[in-house]
Amino acid sequence: MMNRSQARSLGWAAVMAVCVALVVVLSFKVHAVKSEVLLAERQLISLQREALLLETEFQTRASQRQLAEWNTVEFGYQSPRAGQFLEAERQLASLGERLGPDAPAPIRLARAEDAAPGESAADAAPMRSPVSGAKVTLASAADADDAGTAFTQAFGDFLIEASPIRPARAETPRQAAAALAGEAGE
Repeated sequence: MMNRSQARSLGWAAVMAVCVALVVVLSFKVHAVKSEVLLAERQLISLQREALLLETEFQTRASQRQLAEWNTVEFGYQSPRAGQFLEAERQLASLGERLGPDAPAPIRLARAEDAAPGESAADAAPMRSPVSGAKVTLASAADADDAGTAFTQAFGDFLIEASPIRPARAETPRQAAAALAGEAGE
């Protein structure tokens, strides 16, 4: 038989087991509600993004209508007709202009030649400027301090050569008179 202290201990153990079971059930409910809240937040964010997308689409379509009105009324633009589309590459090629007699040959294939064993690749095929045809030397620097200066100098030379605006030659009246006298003397 059980005495009173053993029965009391057994009662407290049962109460503790019920409490632990209730805490576990409650924690499961808390986690379930928490996951539902996170899911609702994600759906809310998704709906906000969709609303923003629809607003943007609405504004875009409204501006397309305005652009269409401007194109027809102000600029006289029209949408392309079916006859304006090309059927194949040959039809596109037939639209090109014939090359003149002094025109350079078109580039058909680009490839790099290997340099001879005794020379570097830069010496074997020097780079040429597409504007003037002059040989272009590549910028190189021995250390990091010279690299910025070398790049700046090379880039500046490139910009000067490629610029459609040529630098003005400022001459004093004496230099101009001497140049005219030199031309008249020749």
